[in-house]
Amino acid sequence: MFRNAAAICLHLVGPLWGQKSGASLTRCLHQTLAMAKRLQARRLDGIDHNPWVEFVKLASEADVVNLGQGFPDFPPPDFALEAFQHAVSGDFMLNQYTKAFGYPPLTKILASFFGKLLGQELDPLKNVLVTVGAYGALFTAFQALVDEGDEVIIIEPFFDCYEPMTLMAGGLPVFVSLKPSPAQDGELDSSSNWQLDPMELASKFTPRTKALVLNTPNNPLGKVFSKPELELVASLCQQHDVVCIADEVYQWLVYDQYQHISIASLPGMWERTLTVGSAGKTFSATGWKVGWVLGPDRLLRHLRTVHQNSVFHCPTQAQAAVAQSFEREQLHFGQPSSYFVQLPQAVQRSRDHMVQSLQSVGLRPIVPQGSYFLIIDVSDFKKKMPDLPGAADEPYDRRFVKWMIKNKVGLEVPSLCTSKGAQPAGRGAKGLMAIPVSIFFSLPHQKLFDHYIRFCFMKDESTLQAMDEKLQKWKEGLRP
Repeated sequence: MFRNAAAICLHLVGPLWGQKSGASLTRCLHQTLAMAKRLQARRLDGIDHNPWVEFVKLASEADVVNLGQGFPDFPPPDFALEAFQHAVSGDFMLNQYTKAFGYPPLTKILASFFGKLLGQELDPLKNVLVTVGAYGALFTAFQALVDEGDEVIIIEPFFDCYEPMTLMAGGLPVFVSLKPSPAQDGELDSSSNWQLDPMELASKFTPRTKALVLNTPNNPLGKVFSKPELELVASLCQQHDVVCIADEVYQWLVYDQYQHISIASLPGMWERTLTVGSAGKTFSATGWKVGWVLGPDRLLRHLRTVHQNSVFHCPTQAQAAVAQSFEREQLHFGQPSSYFVQLPQAVQRSRDHMVQSLQSVGLRPIVPQGSYFLIIDVSDFKKKMPDLPGAADEPYDRRFVKWMIKNKVGLEVPSLCTSKGAQPAGRGAKGLMAIPVSIFFSLPHQKLFDHYIRFCFMKDESTLQAMDEKLQKWKEGLRP
């Protein structure tokens, strides 16, 4: 009907022309034109809602035992804290810019330390890029390598940033799921039982496939990919000339008899792999936001282009602290005094504590081989409590987590409290925060995996004891 926004405004204002000034008409025109112009970039379509924001907000509004968010609630090691304090109070030039691609002592120690592990002689200037956390490393990699219409294979369950980062780069995410197989009689479910179907994985590669994202140890599952599994992925990447983006931020957190293997160390994979690491996960200091990418110059040069034209530089003092911490670890590597030896031993005890507590109230943990996290099968509760509040199309695990956060453990449980005799929690009771596992799956697969929730066991003993108290209040009211 109207050819432009000005015509719309004149139509609306015309009858009142005598009552309005020219300034009013001008304001109307500006407001109408502003409303008519699209503001959001199309590359953000469909990714502007982040479930993390919703669940973290819910937790902040309630008194909860926070087992949802993936950060330690205990301090980093003393040597790392001392290194940071020295960086802040020592050389005043550490308050200024350093090299854009990394503080030289840090890139040097990263090249030396990881070069030995990867079987490569790394050049600090060509094979190392320091980023604002591993998140920054991943974003830089997607922006540097993924073009409009390129396909990126993502293994489910996946760290939830992989999909939106692919989309923002103009790529097309292609999903392939790890699938669980039943545990042997008398054995606990394990993340090792979740495996790829080799034929299904092979079918996902096409002439448009640009990259595959591999997360080992996996978040949220805790799966550590075995050497045969890595060899399968490596073979397909080489066959189809595909880059592997290896997210290995939990590489020092591997438990029991399992071993982390970097896919870049396999024959023929260094030249096509970007290995992402995190100082936050390495030294239990997630707020420092120092990450890195290791890789061949033919790939890393493109990441440097993105980095220098976006972030440009990472905080110098944090980089200096990480450099000094790695220098200390290099001296102690493989010895009982190494933090990389001590930390997984301590965290494994926390994992085992959580597994036993969850079992005691009838929950079914999937015991992780590595990482900060374990997932829990709540299928039995889904059968007993199918009608939790929420939208009909909302995955069950999201409704279950909201119920755990909002309702203090021990309060009335829909359809169970009368038969089980649950008692009110009383003053000081807290809810439990978890993360629904369906958010780590693509939309078509979310309902297939909506009977799992994720807990973080990278927590202080006092937090785990608080968890014990809350779970025991479920014992009578919730146990199926």
